Amino acid sequence: MIHELPELPYALNELEPSISQKTLEFHYGKHHQAYVTNLNNLIKGTAFEKAGLEEIVRHSEGGIFNNGAQVYNHTFYFMALSPNGGGEPKGALANAITETFGSFAAFKEEFSKAGATLFGSGWVWLVADSHNKLRIMKKNNAGNPITDGMTPILTMDVWEHAYYLDTQNARPKYIENFWNLVNWKVIEERYDEL
Repeated sequence: MIHELPELPYALNELEPSISQKTLEFHYGKHHQAYVTNLNNLIKGTAFEKAGLEEIVRHSEGGIFNNGAQVYNHTFYFMALSPNGGGEPKGALANAITETFGSFAAFKEEFSKAGATLFGSGWVWLVADSHNKLRIMKKNNAGNPITDGMTPILTMDVWEHAYYLDTQNARPKYIENFWNLVNWKVIEERYDEL
């Protein structure tokens, strides 16, 4: 199966000022595309040649895993951003967040802290375990919670290429801006599908 760079549900300049067009041109247009290109080249002639991304993430290793997981992670991330994002979730997800973390504010603080304290590059995830209980996970590099039997609901990219052009080394400022863009409708739908 040929993997392709997904089309964004917004224009490259529509996330400004939280994320600049220049950052998206590099992060989506170059980094994400490079992972897609590398993955397609790496899976030729392997057991993963016809596999979907989730199967690649679950069962591969080495370069195929790194590129496949980065395609999955970036797609998951970009598709849950919106120029009309921000605010708080509603419905079942809001109730589950309050039940697990005490309040949305407490969840946001814990998730943000996880992003600010993840050493090096990686991802912060809101996931559901096998009992649909919510957890926050930090994963280095291309790490993905699917490999731990978890279901991803929300992710934040904390690789430097996600924010360096906009905030330089100020990861906390990027994290603050991230909350302005979260498309809770998409996140709620992911949770409702559990």
